[in-house]
Amino acid sequence: MFRSLIRHPRTQAMLAGLVGGYLAFCYRTTRWSLVGDANMRPHAGQGSPVIVAFWHERLPLMPMLWTITHKHFPEAGDWKPHVLVSRHRDGRFIGDIVSRFDLVMVHGSTSRGGASALRSLTRVLRGGSPVAITPDGPRGPRRQAAEGVAQLAAFAKVPVLPTAAATRRHRLLPSWDKMMLPLPFTHGVLVCGPAITVENADADAVAAISRALTDACDLADAWVAGRAPDMESRRV
Repeated sequence: MFRSLIRHPRTQAMLAGLVGGYLAFCYRTTRWSLVGDANMRPHAGQGSPVIVAFWHERLPLMPMLWTITHKHFPEAGDWKPHVLVSRHRDGRFIGDIVSRFDLVMVHGSTSRGGASALRSLTRVLRGGSPVAITPDGPRGPRRQAAEGVAQLAAFAKVPVLPTAAATRRHRLLPSWDKMMLPLPFTHGVLVCGPAITVENADADAVAAISRALTDACDLADAWVAGRAPDMESRRV
């Protein structure tokens, strides 16, 4: 009975509202820095389409990237990201949470029935809007990109921007991806790596995307731990 109650749409909507409110509180009470401003600028500054990719484990932190982007690039005010979320119950729950942060949901999967999702995302990109994807979601394996992100980049002829985020105070959830849940009143960092151009959606392209996303995560983790190399960052 308890399981049925938890899975009820009204219960899910209430929980999504609570989680979304908690995340918003964490965002507001965190002092953020941006590493890789120059990598985001060519896309946000011109409002050009790009695939923003990050590992599923950093999903609770990534809406802050769009808040900062719109703050520092006023010309990108209409540059609204479209987020691919699974049609599975867990995907719908995540969609309900992040939709409160002015993100547009696109339901589907690049691994299950992926053709429809790829067509939808291609239309978004060709319309000039960015797309956000977690290439190892919704169920893993952890930090192994599915080929869909490379297929989309090659077909739509847009680059992949590897990103990540981390906060100094956080909890790692006991989920398949070890999801990072931020805690309030801390320091955080958002990382944008160099964009990746995908000519062919082959194994090499998928591997390059995976490496770039992991490198971005490693840099974010090192930054909040005080172990990052001396590099330019911007307080936001």
